[in-house]
Amino acid sequence: MKRLFKSIIIAAAMSVLALGVVGCGKKDEQKPADNATAAASGPKTIVFASDATYPPMQYMDESKNIVGFEVDVIKAAAEKAGFKAEFKNVAWDGIFAGLAAGKYDAISSSVSITDERKAAMDFSDPIMPIEQILVVPTDSKATSLADLKDKTVGAQISTTSALVLKDAKGLKAAKTYDEVGLAMEDLVKGTIQAVLADSPVAVEYTSHKYPDKIKIAGVVKSDKVENIGIAVKKGNKDVLDLVNKGLAAIKADGTFDKIKAQHNMK
Repeated sequence: MKRLFKSIIIAAAMSVLALGVVGCGKKDEQKPADNATAAASGPKTIVFASDATYPPMQYMDESKNIVGFEVDVIKAAAEKAGFKAEFKNVAWDGIFAGLAAGKYDAISSSVSITDERKAAMDFSDPIMPIEQILVVPTDSKATSLADLKDKTVGAQISTTSALVLKDAKGLKAAKTYDEVGLAMEDLVKGTIQAVLADSPVAVEYTSHKYPDKIKIAGVVKSDKVENIGIAVKKGNKDVLDLVNKGLAAIKADGTFDKIKAQHNMK
C-alpha cells in the first residue's frame, strides 16, 4: 500500500512538472507574437487640433477634409520625423482649453507664439513670421487704425488681432467673431468698416475671395516679430521633439519652400 501511495505521489509530481514545462513553452511561443503586434502598431500618431476656418492656413475642402498650407507643412514634417499626423476640427474659442484637457496632442492652427501663451503651453520652433494686416473696402482711404476713428473694426475672437484692437484708441467698437470669414462677410456687407487679420488670411480674402470688394490697407506695426508655431501641453517633450525634428528637416531640404510656393505664399 505504501508503495502504491508512493507511486501515486511520484506520478502526480511528474504531471505537475510536465504542465510546467508545457506552460513555459507556451510563454516562449507568445514572445514573437507580442513583438509582431508591437511592430504592427507602427509610428506614433499625433492628433492636431485645427480651426479649419482660416484659409489658406487650414480650412475644409468640398469633401470635408481639413486642408491648407499648415496642414501640408505638418504632413511633410510627419513623414520626415516618422510620425503619423491626424487632424481634428476644433472651434478656435475653445481650442486651448481642449489642449489643456488632453483632448488632442497639439494645436496646428496658425497659433501666434506669445509670452502669455508660452506661460500656459509649450511651442515648437517657429514655422514662419506673420504680420497683422488691416483690410478695408476698396473705396476706403484708410491706411491705418488711426484713420478709423469712430469706426467699427472686426477680428476673430481670442486672436492676436483681437488683442491689438482691444488696445487701439479712438475706435467706435472692436467687434469679435467666432470665425474670421464672418468678419470678412460683414466687411463686404458694410456692417463694419475694417478687419484686422494675419497676413496670409488677409491676402487670401483680398486676392481670391473678394478681390473686387475689399483690399489691404496696410500693416499694423508691432514692436515684436510675430511667429506662428505648434502648441503642445506643458512638458510634452516627446511630441515637441518629433514636431521640431520634422520642421527642421523640411526647412533644410527645401520641402517647406516648395509648400509655400504651392500655396502662393511669400
